[in-house]
Amino acid sequence: MTKTPDMTKMVQDMMAAFPVDNTAFQNAFKTQAAMAEKMAKVTLEAAEKSTEISSKWAKDTIAKVSGVATAKADPAEYTKAATDFASVAAEMAAENMAAFAEIAKKVQMETVELMLAAGKEATEETTAAVKKATADVQSAAKKATAAK
Repeated sequence: MTKTPDMTKMVQDMMAAFPVDNTAFQNAFKTQAAMAEKMAKVTLEAAEKSTEISSKWAKDTIAKVSGVATAKADPAEYTKAATDFASVAAEMAAENMAAFAEIAKKVQMETVELMLAAGKEATEETTAAVKKATADVQSAAKKATAAK
């Protein structure tokens, strides 16, 4: 009977002939972790600023509502108070929406900067890894050729 070839041994021998450098994987993980940390910082800063704007907007609105809620002697004063409140509320809304837009713009710019930096760094790391892998493969091929 014919013996079945040991494929496991064959694959192990093949993999041993082409060694893999795990430092490239470790460096990629470290780079990814650093990128995630920077993105989290950008996100948390934006969330903090947005919360501050929302809180201030709510406090200001509540303060302005008190003018509408007070009792008036003349019914026309209610209309004037409501009109004044609507005008101030529209102005506050415009200011706060502009502030939110500034936060979004800043987040967008910082994200683009991070992505460009990450792309440049990834390109450099990939180039270095490919050069090293090429050298390793050439070295292994020379050893294999010399061993015959």
